[in-house]
Amino acid sequence: MKHKTILITGASHGIGRAIAARFAAEGFSLVLNCKTDIMLLRSYADELAHTYGIRTLAVPGDISDHTFVCSLFSQARDVFGGVDVLVNNAGISHIGLLTDLSIDDWNRVIATNLTSVFSCCHEAVPYMVHQKSGCIINISSVWGNVGASCEVAYSASKGGVNSFTKALAKELAPSNITVNAIACGVIDTRMNGCFDADERAALEAEIPMGRYGTPDEVAALAWQLATAPAYLTGQILTIDGGWQ
Repeated sequence: MKHKTILITGASHGIGRAIAARFAAEGFSLVLNCKTDIMLLRSYADELAHTYGIRTLAVPGDISDHTFVCSLFSQARDVFGGVDVLVNNAGISHIGLLTDLSIDDWNRVIATNLTSVFSCCHEAVPYMVHQKSGCIINISSVWGNVGASCEVAYSASKGGVNSFTKALAKELAPSNITVNAIACGVIDTRMNGCFDADERAALEAEIPMGRYGTPDEVAALAWQLATAPAYLTGQILTIDGGWQ
C-alpha cells in the first residue's frame, strides 16, 4: 500500500517542525520546505527518516515565489507521486504603524502568507482531485479573525487565508477533499520570541489558560484534521487557550 505523503512549508522551526514530527510518527512520507535554515531543515529531515523509518525530501526555497513552488511540487511528484496532505504553515509578521509600513513590506507579507497558499494549493489540487481524496490545512491566526493593532499586513494576510479556506473548501468538497484552517493564538514559537519577560507575563495574564500554546498542541490539532470525517471542511478552528 502506498504511504501517504505530507508537504509542509516553514518546517524547520516551531509549528511546522512539530507537525512534521507528528506525521512522521504516523508513518507519513515528508516533503519539508523552509527558506533560510537550510542545513537545519536537511538535518531534521534526515533525523526523522532515521527515527521513524520513513522517506523524506527537504526542498529549501522561497515559498512566496510561484516559480519555486512549481519546482517544489514537481520534485515531490517525482519522488512520491503526489501530495496527500498539504500544510501551508510558512509565515512572517511585521509589527508597526500603517503609516510606517512600506509597500515592499506589505507585498512581502502578503506574498509569503497568502500568495504562497494559492501557489501551493494550485499545485497540490490536481493530484488530489484525481485521487478523489486529500487534505489541506492552512495555518492561520486569531488576528485573521479579529485583526491586531500595528499588524495590519499580517492580519489582512491571515484574514485572506481564512476566506480562501472557506471558498476552496466549497469548490473541492465534491472531490472529497477537505480544506480547513487553524487560527492560532499565542504559540511559543520564534515569531513570538520578541517579547521580554515582563511583556510575556502580561500577555500570559490575558490568556484564560494562563500560558502560551505549544507547537505540539497545534500539531495534534493538525493530525485531528487530517484524520477527521470528510464532512468537516471549510472551518476555521481557533486554538488560543480561550483568549479571543
